[in-house]
Amino acid sequence: MANHGADLQQLTSWSSDWSKIRVGVVGLGKTGFSVADTLAELGSKLLVVSESGSAETLDILDVLGVEYVIDKNPEALQGSLGAFDPDLLIVSPGVEPSSLIVAEANSLGIPVWTDIDLAWRLKDRFGPGQEWICITGTNGKTTTTEITEAMLQEAGFRAVACGNIGTPILDCIRDPAEFEVLVVELSSFQLHYLDSIEPFSAAVLNVANDHLDWHGGFEKYRAAKGRMYENTKVSCIYNLEDKTTEELVQAADVKDGARAIGFGLGSPARSNIGFVEDLLVDRAFLDERADQALEIANLDDLASFGVLTPHLLSNIAAATALARSFGAKPEACRAALRKFKISAHRIELVAELAGVRYINDSKATNAHAAQASLGSFDSVVWILGGLLKGVDISELIGQFAPRLRGAVIIGQDRAEIRNAFALLAPKLAVTEIEEGDQVMQRAVIAAASLAQSGDVVLLAPAAASMDQFFNYQERGEMFKAAVGKLGGESR
Repeated sequence: MANHGADLQQLTSWSSDWSKIRVGVVGLGKTGFSVADTLAELGSKLLVVSESGSAETLDILDVLGVEYVIDKNPEALQGSLGAFDPDLLIVSPGVEPSSLIVAEANSLGIPVWTDIDLAWRLKDRFGPGQEWICITGTNGKTTTTEITEAMLQEAGFRAVACGNIGTPILDCIRDPAEFEVLVVELSSFQLHYLDSIEPFSAAVLNVANDHLDWHGGFEKYRAAKGRMYENTKVSCIYNLEDKTTEELVQAADVKDGARAIGFGLGSPARSNIGFVEDLLVDRAFLDERADQALEIANLDDLASFGVLTPHLLSNIAAATALARSFGAKPEACRAALRKFKISAHRIELVAELAGVRYINDSKATNAHAAQASLGSFDSVVWILGGLLKGVDISELIGQFAPRLRGAVIIGQDRAEIRNAFALLAPKLAVTEIEEGDQVMQRAVIAAASLAQSGDVVLLAPAAASMDQFFNYQERGEMFKAAVGKLGGESR
């Protein structure tokens, strides 16, 4: 048996000797491949195990000389890892803590990392000094990460967004561009496994029920989010309108001198960032914050964002706090906001037809995100449903039933949603779309038949998409295509 953990304490740098450890890599998507590719370069002995892998990826592993086992059977994968006898296991973020492989590693005392842990130890690839700004939250992570990246780049910093946002963090660590600051989006999955990092600044945007099936309950999910603030050096950014985020800051063990900075939609007190009428202002990162504020932008500067919901304004304030903590000047933040284009499938106006607006918020994969969408409009025909991930959305339905013209239910968990509507809004017009072809086309036609001039037809599923679609992006694209077939002029 390998001498588990014997050498890991010495592996703190790109220049450390990584050739003496045996690493099991679990998963072969973008993240798993980036781990294997990096460790192969460093000379580690590797075994990659995965339920699937593209032919192109496997060809590259062959060229790199990396051993792999592809098998749908978890016991077969565990057997291969057992025979390999690794010193360390690095898992892709979606691998559940209850999985056979992770449970076996825990029982044997084998450390379990993600790519984030590995990247932290390798961040001196091009020399010391790289900083990380880290962002998590139930919703708004990607938008906030992208805005923060844009502000830092506008300010002249070599910054890049990475992590859960799509670009593997190890690719950025190894990039010859030599980034001086990484803006790292972290999911609760990554945070669950996280060993120890020291963010320059960190933000938890909000915390609400999500991924309860994966974590095994809300308290474990909340605890994972709270790990974001641990060891933060400069600024802990929290949401003034989400008490949980403030509690997580208070409970965190941060570096001496780290400040708590609040963001919100109201007029900011000292050490906060917020809005005064139509102005985004900073009372946190200036010497005279006791009685002065810096104007960052006005609502006209945000015209490129499209539909300015309260949730989006909150994300903008959070990103401003993060960028300002790193030294971005107000004028750079304003310039970035003027140019910024929000990613698709996030409260996206698709078309207007006969006075009805069609809004694509396919990214609303949980109840908290759907709440932000529903709260932005007065009269809604709501398209919802999919995989609820163990979350009860009855409270959401009860809260917004008075704003609904009607509802159209899709997806695997239709019965649960239908029963909630029957109990909480029995008089509401509800249409259920059965399984089969052209689900989204049928859903949009049904929603259009319920809508009246002045209404919004809103795709905000409050559920994951994988039961009927490849991902939320495909779900959103199919919604947009279906709206296009109604005859609306696409925006």
